Amino acid sequence: MAALLGPAEIRDLAGLLDIQPTKKLGQNFVIDANTVRRIVRVAGVTTGETAVEVGPGLGSLTLGLLETGASVVAVEIDNRLAAQLPVTVAEMQPDVYPSGGTARLTVITQDALKVTALPDAPSVLVANLPYNVSVPVLLHFLEHFPTLVRGLVMVQAEVGERLAAPPGSKVYGAPSAKAAWYGQWRTHGKVSRQVFWPVPNVDSILVGFDRTALPGTEAERLATFAIIDAAFQQRRKMLRQSLSVVLGSSAEASARLEAAGLAPTSRGEELTVLDFLAIARTAA
Repeated sequence: MAALLGPAEIRDLAGLLDIQPTKKLGQNFVIDANTVRRIVRVAGVTTGETAVEVGPGLGSLTLGLLETGASVVAVEIDNRLAAQLPVTVAEMQPDVYPSGGTARLTVITQDALKVTALPDAPSVLVANLPYNVSVPVLLHFLEHFPTLVRGLVMVQAEVGERLAAPPGSKVYGAPSAKAAWYGQWRTHGKVSRQVFWPVPNVDSILVGFDRTALPGTEAERLATFAIIDAAFQQRRKMLRQSLSVVLGSSAEASARLEAAGLAPTSRGEELTVLDFLAIARTAA
């Protein structure tokens, strides 16, 4: 079993790089090896597979993924962290850089929301996502990288529960409906805030997805997502009202809802992503 980072190593690396974890970048580093191995196990990462990791930070999860024999494409926005990651990996798991062979770690220094190409066509996304950008990053990667057939991410508990929420749930919202466009989601248990340094003020949760066939075209997705946004901007209002701006008027919204087989008096929290798609498809 390969060596992973613990509390002392994390603090030493942060000191070496003169890094003070910032809320702006969502930098809460995992310091517990058992949590890392739990994430990798639940994600089902195997030897020979390529995983993409967003926000590897000091490398806790990266080392856990590499420990399986998988390859990792790590996307890191912080130049200092991106430069240090290969050094840390080479010191702790030298086999990742075999002599005369192909290295199993590729580091991309870029804002994850601007990445539109990845090497090695990764099949799984595994990450401890910064709380402030978790949903946009997930939707961005699902949109741009169809080779991702599954994933497991650690996010703020409230966000993870919302992503996996079914219609009718009190936490069902725009992220829930948009995430469902790409596949099926479910939570995999809470994570103690004590496994992070610094300790965050909120709890975390593991949430996973399995990609399914897309229900519509890209043009239909854009139209559907616009309708979803409008429905949840005024989630307590009936859809004939909340969709009136995006669809032209209350009368037009009512007509299109009825054409889609939906009651104009229904609310966004009651609809599935397929219902929203049906509304989009009523356009002339």
